[in-house]
Amino acid sequence: MLEIKNVEVRYGQALAVAGASLRVAPGAWVALVGANGAGKTSLVRAIVGLIPHGGRTLMDGKDITALPPWERHRCGIGYVPEGRQIFPQMTVEENLRVGGITRAEPEVRHGLEVAFEIYPRLAERRSQSAATLSGGEQQMLALARALMTRPKVLVVDEISWGLMPLLVAQVFERLTALHRDGLTILQVEQNAREVLCRAQYAYVMAAGRFVLEGPAAEVARDPRFLKSYVG
Repeated sequence: MLEIKNVEVRYGQALAVAGASLRVAPGAWVALVGANGAGKTSLVRAIVGLIPHGGRTLMDGKDITALPPWERHRCGIGYVPEGRQIFPQMTVEENLRVGGITRAEPEVRHGLEVAFEIYPRLAERRSQSAATLSGGEQQMLALARALMTRPKVLVVDEISWGLMPLLVAQVFERLTALHRDGLTILQVEQNAREVLCRAQYAYVMAAGRFVLEGPAAEVARDPRFLKSYVG
């Protein structure tokens, strides 16, 4: 469904991602793990079109490398960014409507109903500004906003960042339920042990390169994983 070929990301002279190639099959849950500074977020931002990059990005076999982020969104890529990046001055409902901006109003209303059914707490706060939500509620909002696009593949960047263990467990249970319902997921995650227990396939990144890949359960047991991840 989603494929990148020899993607390279530079910040000036600094090489953040060095020729990465990755595939996400329909219905798969693919994990991308690595230490801080490995290049994971840069790679994800390239995939969704937020930063210039070399190489190619394909969705459903179509080359979308030249498309801006909003067109990649229309192709079926949903995105939960690192740090949530909600719109704090807007209400919960307004944030969700931003997620469904490319949809017709009946689809948006249906999306809101689904979001509020999944997250009753957001329904209770639908008219509140997003800035008044707790960290966990903001993460709920960021995920629900991405689902408003009805994506074919959900790209998730550090969804457990800054959350208490109980909330981390809840977030992963929600992703598990979405995957069980058929959603394809590409997840960047610092909490490697948690994501490798759930994903089918995994890539380990270090210094801008993939140093290990394979079935997630095998990666979790591979001594090279610990070496690349914790040194």
